[in-house]
Amino acid sequence: MDPIITKRVGNWTRGYIGPFRFEIKHFDEPSVFGINEGRISKLWLKPKDGSQIAAAYERGWDKRPETKEAQEAVDTLCTLWN
Repeated sequence: MDPIITKRVGNWTRGYIGPFRFEIKHFDEPSVFGINEGRISKLWLKPKDGSQIAAAYERGWDKRPETKEAQEAVDTLCTLWN
């Protein structure tokens, strides 16, 4: 599952990964506030069809990924930006 990046502005990246749209805020260095103490401090993952949010993180999990597909998307994004 490779992401397709549609927009980058500063430390924000937006795009698609598998059946999802995503937006992440990432930094140059890892942080205690990042996912797994990595570089992603904010993440939003939502199905392309516009249904409910699949995952959300803002210095902590607001909504953990509940499906295998959503978890795989989050894992891929974390691997790329952490």
